[in-house]
Amino acid sequence: MQLFYRKFGQGKPLIILHGLFGISDNWVSFGKKIAELGYEVYIPDQRNHGQSPHSSAFNYLALVDDLFEFVDEHELEDAIILGHSMGGKVAMRYALENPHFLSKLIVVDISLRAYEARPHHKNIIRAMKKVDFSMVTSRKQVEEILAENISDTKIRLFVMKNLHRISQTKFEWRLNLDGICDNLDQMFDGIDIPEPFTKPSLFIRGGASDYIIDEDIAPINEAFPDNQLHTIDGATHWVHAEAPDLFFHYVSEFLQKDQ
Repeated sequence: MQLFYRKFGQGKPLIILHGLFGISDNWVSFGKKIAELGYEVYIPDQRNHGQSPHSSAFNYLALVDDLFEFVDEHELEDAIILGHSMGGKVAMRYALENPHFLSKLIVVDISLRAYEARPHHKNIIRAMKKVDFSMVTSRKQVEEILAENISDTKIRLFVMKNLHRISQTKFEWRLNLDGICDNLDQMFDGIDIPEPFTKPSLFIRGGASDYIIDEDIAPINEAFPDNQLHTIDGATHWVHAEAPDLFFHYVSEFLQKDQ
């Protein structure tokens, strides 16, 4: 599958993978800043998201295959891969299955384990499906409908990033909402460890998030023995958006170590 992507800078290749309901645009500011350090930054929209193709197949096998094809298509050697949430699971699986194709791994607030289905994901889908695009003519109207189910302004604005204007008064969701909804449970699958990934790895978690808990650290150490873990106190699952300066510090420090 040929993925839409954004590219910034020149130098060593670094791929950034967004999370569920995310798009490449979420990472543009960070990507541009990292590119200034001498990196060629690629930020793809994963399948069923943003401007990339839609598919009824939506699972980690397909997402890892997409990443493999992306690396091959762009001839990216010894790339660094950074993934948040769903993107982090794609990055971990790719690293464990193809360790010779990347030099470093960065995982943001996600662990190897399987998760219980999270009600807020289904709530987001429910809210998005309530929007009847034949009856709305403005972004404000869409946000008002979302607000009926999504009270958190930060999450609501995150969802609104998926709103695409077709004409002056016509909108659509850019992501494949049905494809994601039909396969949502597969996004909580765990990851098996065939062989450990022995190259340098960085894990960053939010102190107010439960996506990486203390019990997850031992399996992470087993799968990624050359790893370091940073906790950003007070940050939730969107640690990169809530503490951008500290997040950038940890990532840039890791990238430039042993260059």
